[in-house]
Amino acid sequence: MSAALLDFPPAGPSARDLMERALDPHMLLGMPHLNGNGLSETWLMKELGHRHWLMLACHLGLDNADFRTADGEEAYAAICATSLTDARFDVVQANNILTIHSRLSAVSRTRTSTRHELSVHGRSVGAVELISTFVHRTIKDNNHSIARVTLPEPQGQLQPSLLAQNVTDIRNGRLGTHFGLPVPANKALRTFRFDPSASQEFNGAGLFYFAEYQALADRALENWLPRRGPVVRKDVFFLGNIEQNESVFFDLIGFSDEQKTVHGQLRRENGKVIAKIFGTWTCLR
Repeated sequence: MSAALLDFPPAGPSARDLMERALDPHMLLGMPHLNGNGLSETWLMKELGHRHWLMLACHLGLDNADFRTADGEEAYAAICATSLTDARFDVVQANNILTIHSRLSAVSRTRTSTRHELSVHGRSVGAVELISTFVHRTIKDNNHSIARVTLPEPQGQLQPSLLAQNVTDIRNGRLGTHFGLPVPANKALRTFRFDPSASQEFNGAGLFYFAEYQALADRALENWLPRRGPVVRKDVFFLGNIEQNESVFFDLIGFSDEQKTVHGQLRRENGKVIAKIFGTWTCLR
């Protein structure tokens, strides 16, 4: 009597195992991570956004970053704001090892912060803070209907965050100046129109991806200021989203050649502002 041998494939790693691997602090850099000016800011924001969601899921004891409302509907840890400081992306090259040291903290009852210190060969090349809050669509498949939703929040003592305070003040119209420029928008100095691609600039949840906000702003600024130096500092405040096949406009609101600083905003065609962007570069030309 012969017995058939069953060939079971070896068990693969669990999602939780892979989350931990994805949070490894060391990354070997190659072409996907770089652009003509060194480290790609757009790639970096996508990577740190991914790490932010994984860190939040791990902190909440989830096996993956599948966030759900009490009735089982999809929820998203939406990025409210990002802050890049002390950037030196121009010194980063292919085959460098980028080290990302991250920590998570609750900064309010409904908002979570992750802070990421970036270095290459022990030399700092920047720091990034991301702040998120849980949201969901109140109308199915309608990106204009995004609203906050109550989900379990990370426990622990609240940590102070100037960025979190600025988010609140921006939304409530209490912030008068930022980066030395007026926050209230008067007439735009220049305007650039974009028609975002559904296959390139929207994420798997069907939302205009947070990392693409600053990418669109950079495309406009490259058109107006083609010899800009490397970015040094940038704050982005997210105030809304757009539908697929909807145009979006970048307005140049303020500009300081002396301070090498720009204030711009992204808005829908109806005038609804969906982001405020403040940046400083080594030079503006």
